Amino acid sequence: MSETPTADAPSERWQDRLPGATRRGFLAAGAGGAIAAMLAACGSQNSGGTAAKPGKGGSGGAARRGGTLRAGSPPPPTAVDPVTAYDGTSVALIQLVAEYLVWLDEDFKLVPKLATAWKSDPAAKVWTFTLRKGVTFSDGTPLDAAAVKASFDRLLDPKNKSSALSAFDTVLGQGGVSAPDDSSVVFTLKRPFSDFPYLVSAGNYNAVILKKDYAGNFTSKAIGTGPFLLKSYDLSTGAVFTRNPSYWDAPKPYLDGVDITFFADDQADLVALQSGSIDVQVISQPDLVQPLAAAGGDITVDQVQSTGVTVLTLRTDKAPFDRKEVRQAVAYALDRPAIKTGVAAGVGDLGNDHLFAPLFPAAPKDIQQRAKDQAKVTQLLQTAGVGSLRFTLTFDPPNKNYAVTIQSQLKQVGITVDLDQRSSNDFYGGDQAKDTPWLFTTANLVAWAGRPVPSQFITPMVKSGAVWNGSKYANKALDDAADAYDAATTDTARAAQAEIIAKALHEDVPIIVSYWAGTVRAFNGRKFTGIKAHPSEFVDFSTVSQV
Repeated sequence: MSETPTADAPSERWQDRLPGATRRGFLAAGAGGAIAAMLAACGSQNSGGTAAKPGKGGSGGAARRGGTLRAGSPPPPTAVDPVTAYDGTSVALIQLVAEYLVWLDEDFKLVPKLATAWKSDPAAKVWTFTLRKGVTFSDGTPLDAAAVKASFDRLLDPKNKSSALSAFDTVLGQGGVSAPDDSSVVFTLKRPFSDFPYLVSAGNYNAVILKKDYAGNFTSKAIGTGPFLLKSYDLSTGAVFTRNPSYWDAPKPYLDGVDITFFADDQADLVALQSGSIDVQVISQPDLVQPLAAAGGDITVDQVQSTGVTVLTLRTDKAPFDRKEVRQAVAYALDRPAIKTGVAAGVGDLGNDHLFAPLFPAAPKDIQQRAKDQAKVTQLLQTAGVGSLRFTLTFDPPNKNYAVTIQSQLKQVGITVDLDQRSSNDFYGGDQAKDTPWLFTTANLVAWAGRPVPSQFITPMVKSGAVWNGSKYANKALDDAADAYDAATTDTARAAQAEIIAKALHEDVPIIVSYWAGTVRAFNGRKFTGIKAHPSEFVDFSTVSQV
């Protein structure tokens, strides 16, 4: 099944990817803005009531009440509205106040939050979620199924231009959410989808639960079920949060409050952390903060795996990449460890030209890691009848370092790469169905925000006829396996389909994945504990306390 374009999909993809390398304003990982396919899980463990665990650099012991955490972040480039927000700062501000049915931990595992349990029918098409009892919004209104239904109805209504709208495309439509009683919400899907719980989790970052009467005025009237209350917001300076005294997950939060200061650039944010003006960064740049970790001192840098990825896309329907051997030659010409070191400051995992990141449980383990092999390059080009290979690589400014690295490495094996840098507006602009550069150039670099499950990459990127299939790759066996993966209800069945998909991509090479990004978060470990990096750069400050 190919993805059906929605009116808002192109702009959402541009928003997701525009800052792929700068990462100052936008999410480096998230689910809104792409068709969702999420990993199934029917967890029911309680997530509340425990003391904060010490973070790296902390002193350990039980959490201490009190104190204000000072955080630095870029100013949000768009309105801080849970329905339409897509940038990292807005999402972080929202996550301090409002919550999801399900949270994602640092391993992308599902953690019960406002829902305590979920289950599906045998076909994975009807999903029932049980709500946590005793939860109230910050204005005292009880949380009930009607509020949850209204929250998803709001996201599913095209008139609201939700950033999550295309995440639901082909999976959940208007009229698909019902509330049979106050404590149960039922989602009736368009098709079997065993990965559905991630679609109502933080993995779909707009899916926070709001009151039925939410009117789009979040910064002036932020009402949620979360650990903090928004006291003030100023786009030019920052935001101030205070502890929610009636938070359902007592004794959390331990802090009295969180103050967030907006910094216009990375260096100012970094200097503030080094000087002690702030205690933590919401969004940390690996190349800037890794030296701080190595130097010791007050600054701790927590690091986790992620699934953000910049993909080298090759047009399989036009020369020179209409020959599989030519695509394979480019793949064997790359020194992936050197790319990870030079482009990503060594943070992340090596890629192997398929879309199953090591963080994904279904990632195949038996596909040999592709490595640089100059003899193989020569042999493959000879087999393809290509005496000398030359092509143009198109990219936008955030990926310039990556493009230059590819050009340099391919030059070493006799392949000439002409660089074609476009502005981000140009690169993601144009007619999305006919001539936008990111989908219609011979070869290009596209930064995809991380997703919590592989289907979120596979369905829009490499299925036949998919709306964001820049390689124009078509493989019925992969299409069938992708549909079977979505419908699979056991880990064994899912792994079997994952292997089919991964081997097809590894062999046919419509895309090259040199490395998967990791994420980091820098903070003052001498002063605070319980701060963690997150693969989606999400924030959970409810467990943070003073050392």
